[in-house]
Amino acid sequence: MPIPVVVLTLVFVLIAVRGIRRLRLPIWLIMLLGAAAVLATGEIGPAAALHAIDPDVMLFLFGVFVVGQALEESGYLFHLSYRAFRRARTADGLILMILFGAGAASAFLMNDTLAVIGTPLVLLLAKQHRMSPKVLLLALAFGVTLGSVVSPIGNPQNLLVAIHGRMDNPFVEFFRHLALPTAINLVAAFLVLKLVYRESFHGEALVHVRQELRDRPLAGLARMALVSLVALALLKVALAFLAPALDFRLTWIALAAAAPILLFSPQRWRILRHIDWRTLAFFAAMFVLMESVWSSGFFQALMARWQLDLASVGGVFATGVLLSQLISNVPLVALMLPMLTHAGADTPVLLALAAGSTLAGNLLILGAASNVIIIQNAEKRGGHTLGFFEFARIGIPLTLVNVLVYWLFLAFL
Repeated sequence: MPIPVVVLTLVFVLIAVRGIRRLRLPIWLIMLLGAAAVLATGEIGPAAALHAIDPDVMLFLFGVFVVGQALEESGYLFHLSYRAFRRARTADGLILMILFGAGAASAFLMNDTLAVIGTPLVLLLAKQHRMSPKVLLLALAFGVTLGSVVSPIGNPQNLLVAIHGRMDNPFVEFFRHLALPTAINLVAAFLVLKLVYRESFHGEALVHVRQELRDRPLAGLARMALVSLVALALLKVALAFLAPALDFRLTWIALAAAAPILLFSPQRWRILRHIDWRTLAFFAAMFVLMESVWSSGFFQALMARWQLDLASVGGVFATGVLLSQLISNVPLVALMLPMLTHAGADTPVLLALAAGSTLAGNLLILGAASNVIIIQNAEKRGGHTLGFFEFARIGIPLTLVNVLVYWLFLAFL
């Protein structure tokens, strides 16, 4: 077995046992150690490692982190939470609103954006209503993953399929095939959470408290940033229908939204100090480690040996869900897309690749970047976390249900 694959396996093991016997290594540090190991052993050179780090992803996350930090520090995020969730009168209603609200928003703002903005919000809701932070963090994680399935701009792997999958109108195709099964799967996520976390679904009436703004000037800039983020995302969707040649990168959306805060707020340096640099370090390290694993050719050879049926929705689904745990969903989609298009795969098979590689995020923590963002943000804010096995005991049965629902719709309807 190649050294990078051994290192990746060790990274998985350390993440799985990090809460056992006082082993409290953060996820970002474990991934950083993995990247350092493949660099130290010469499995990837410094120049190749630097080239592996995707600047678009790093800049997008930086911009979103700036907006999220400003929303939180100004108090505007919590001010919005009262307006958004005040109609939830029960724990059931609140969790359903988190699942469907995060799902709908992540379809257009990208799942990582909702992970950044949503984490402090659900932690506040858990504290206010005496609910387990874990169940609300899981609802957020499952909501942003499932919601992002339904849109070509919900996550990076969907965007790859939309661009290179030769679809006439990706937004229409994604919505037509995936909207209804996504809604069913969001309900399934609610039922699984209620089954496992019965104590959090108490019957008491929820009392919502309006949160006052902490810094009005910063709140005004944060509001401008949030409006810009939403407006530019909607503009990108509109251009996809009306003028595809005028498209622009998602990175520009995040940086344009962050610009008012960085240019005009006296708190800019404080905000920059407090954004989640550790998660950015995690992503940089992940790119380096995954590039070395990719270059080893181990998983490409494994896929060739398995002789996958590239015309099968079920086979593509299984490959997307399982291999995305090991080589990340974006590289996997980049590898499989040319194979599928060359084999003449139809739209349901291409959508199975997008949905399967995205659903990987519901299986295990490392299946989606948004999971890592949520967990590291939660640990940063009061020590709340989701363990590897706790996530898996909910994620594995839920993912089986999710895959079955999407498979039925794509293969037979």
